[in-house]
Amino acid sequence: MSETVETYFPQIADIYQAAKTIAQVAEETPLQQSIRYSKTYGANILLKREDLHRVRSYKIRGAYNKISSLSQKQLDSGVVCASAGNHAQGVAFACSHLQVKGTIYMPVVTPKQKIDQTKMFGGDWVDVVLEGDTFDDSKKAAQIFCAQEGKTFVHPFDDEKTIEGQATVGLEILQQSSEPIDYVFVAVGGGGLASGLCGTFQALSPNTKIIGVEPEGAPSMLKSIEQGEVVELEKIDKFIDGAAVQKVGSLTFQICKEYLHKMVTVPEGKVCQTILDLYNRDAIVVEPAGALTIAALDYFREEIKGKNVVCVVSGSNNDITRTAEIKERALLYGQLKHYFIVRFPQRPGALKEFVADILGPNDDITHFEYSKKSSRENAPAIVGVELKSPDDLEPLIQRMKENNFFGDYLNNKPDLFQYLV
Repeated sequence: MSETVETYFPQIADIYQAAKTIAQVAEETPLQQSIRYSKTYGANILLKREDLHRVRSYKIRGAYNKISSLSQKQLDSGVVCASAGNHAQGVAFACSHLQVKGTIYMPVVTPKQKIDQTKMFGGDWVDVVLEGDTFDDSKKAAQIFCAQEGKTFVHPFDDEKTIEGQATVGLEILQQSSEPIDYVFVAVGGGGLASGLCGTFQALSPNTKIIGVEPEGAPSMLKSIEQGEVVELEKIDKFIDGAAVQKVGSLTFQICKEYLHKMVTVPEGKVCQTILDLYNRDAIVVEPAGALTIAALDYFREEIKGKNVVCVVSGSNNDITRTAEIKERALLYGQLKHYFIVRFPQRPGALKEFVADILGPNDDITHFEYSKKSSRENAPAIVGVELKSPDDLEPLIQRMKENNFFGDYLNNKPDLFQYLV
């Protein structure tokens, strides 16, 4: 006998009720036209600025709606959550506002900025516990603690009240837009926001196409939809921490499988370039997950021409200490940063020859690691070179080979690359 899967779909009446509840703590965020992206894609590109909440992400909506729905007995016992950062801040703020004791589990690798913000919003009402390398590790530890202590677990995405809270983003979009919305692009981690938007738009604007966007290194919803069941990824790239989960929710999977128009993934390097573009050209600071939806527009360039398109900018909790890595990943993705093992002849003037005769006029050495360990004829060095154009790579390699400097190219050897660079 096959197991019956319980289905849930957010109802518009519950979403309207959630909007009334969260109005106590969450102001309406703007829906802004991006002139630059609108010109780039020949469409009306609108940014839903969820990064402008006081906790700098939409997560305050679901967290506050869920905690507000608890009984007095549950509130007195306290709540527990697990989060890579944004949900943690939403729960912390809700705990402080409602004067509820909370315990918040976060991965050890969570950016310090998010940990500090969580402690600041929660104050004396929350305890932060760093546990595990991923969100999924933290969640397992949090649920064990929750069961042992008889507390209520506030799920970041796979909970009806959380989903209904996130769905209020859709209500605001429809209230703020004077034109019908053709497409909404939404970042997908566990799927709570995407599920909520499906509920709102199915009820009020069923012709709107909802596009889910995941990091290429953590395609948990895409793989689940492809296989027709929730799957747990063995390994994920944790860089886009706000949308990197190994396993999506059972509730959110059923909704997204049925109602998302399409699921796509975006390489982490492309997301990094989008972060830099938003900062340098638009003075908008976003975290990696917040840039996912805009980074995905390239893949729909022809489809969205002349359309009204909303990109949900989900959060801006970015740690400035990550800037160097963001730039590095962007350059690698754009094929502008390249690493080599260069074999320098052990004679005077070899480095000068490399700089003067091998490098192109616009090439720049950004990494150099060398030590003379033997009396061999040629000694290897790890050299990072930044180019002005991807087309400069092949001529550079050719000059290195012709002059016996070339040892190896590291970019396409991830294991060696991570070990050496």
